[in-house]
Amino acid sequence: MSEDADAGEDADAAEGTDADGGEEEPELIGELRERLDDVEAALEAAETEDDLDDVEADLDGVESDLDDVELPEEEGEEGDDDEDDGPSPVEELEDRIADLRDGIENARGPYGEDVVDAVSGARSTLSSTRWTEDGVPEVEAAVSAFLEAVGEALDASFEIDGDAETDAEEGSGGALVAALQSVEGAVEDAGLDADEDAETIASLLEAVEELEAGLEDAEEWSDLEVRDQLAAEGYYDVLGHYKDFPVEWSALKEHEMRGNVDMVLLAFDSLQSDYMEEHCLEALERMGRTAATDEAIEEMLGLANRRNHDAIRILGKMRATEAVDTLVEYVEPDNDTKLQKVTLKALGEIGSREAVQPIANHLAAGEADVRPVAARALGLIGDTRAIQPLSETLETDDDDTTRAAAAWALRQIGTREALEIAAEYDDERSFLLQTEAEKAQATLGDEAEPTA
Repeated sequence: MSEDADAGEDADAAEGTDADGGEEEPELIGELRERLDDVEAALEAAETEDDLDDVEADLDGVESDLDDVELPEEEGEEGDDDEDDGPSPVEELEDRIADLRDGIENARGPYGEDVVDAVSGARSTLSSTRWTEDGVPEVEAAVSAFLEAVGEALDASFEIDGDAETDAEEGSGGALVAALQSVEGAVEDAGLDADEDAETIASLLEAVEELEAGLEDAEEWSDLEVRDQLAAEGYYDVLGHYKDFPVEWSALKEHEMRGNVDMVLLAFDSLQSDYMEEHCLEALERMGRTAATDEAIEEMLGLANRRNHDAIRILGKMRATEAVDTLVEYVEPDNDTKLQKVTLKALGEIGSREAVQPIANHLAAGEADVRPVAARALGLIGDTRAIQPLSETLETDDDDTTRAAAAWALRQIGTREALEIAAEYDDERSFLLQTEAEKAQATLGDEAEPTA
């Protein structure tokens, strides 16, 4: 090697570049990655709050040292289109630190304070609800069972002091509320430790969950009014002798099977519970195109305008072209990736030509986990205008999953041009991409071997 070449390499090293002109990462970046590996392993092995404190302290140290990292600035070349090359090494480490902090938080507890908060929530339900004549004994039984379970866990005694029946009927829940307040005070006084008293805290939280379930099942006046309304609309008329519990769900399943979209929407609007709302939305999604009435689309569009992911999925299953204008706004880069992915899939299922360009834009600019969804959406739409961006993705994208999705999309478009492009990649290292190429070749037949 000549002295001039040696001098050039020395100059590159001094300026923080490699021999090819690329920027070298500071040595500290690699050290911080290794330290984060150690933090992650320590988090997985942590068993106590003290262990988690140590993990957090180590993570604080990594974050502090990361603040000292200075990356060399990259100078853009003339004609450079300033495309985003992805996160920098510092940004990747920052994201990883954030994820580890979330992991530490999730690993902590539960604490005695969590029990107090949960009991307070049940107490609020008691004090704000008026129960029917049939619901009152159900509520009292749920509270009594809870007090007994708490007494066993804390080695204490709790009683309902007063006329629980009258209080519950009037909606004050006075005696029952007072009993729950005494539990809150006892838990606070116990000073439960997340490590030493973990079993006790778990028992108490389980008891609160059973209390909440009992209150949920007990009949309220508002429930009765809604049921009367549903009965008047004929909602329960489909029920036979056998009924699942609750009967609203049993009727919902029957209406779904019969394609009674209006009754599914009636239940969705009338039954104000997360449980029934979830089942109503699932029913509409399974019904798909069958559920695409004007009323159902309008209802789901209202939810989609609030970025409700379930409603967006349902609009896709309905193939609701009315939703395209709303949905294309959600694939913009400033929206979160989960919203982008569910929207891209819905737009693909709807199959509207209007969505081709907004979706194609994601093949070049989208996040790594969004680009494959965009490619598949273009395949579902099947518009030949997508051939060029899909071909460019196959040629230039550095993510094998995205490239395989692009090849799949070209096969779905299915023209000879699209198939020939996909068929060229049969010697790729990626098994997924190679498989898609071979399928394209099989479709073309023996006469369409990919050209060199």
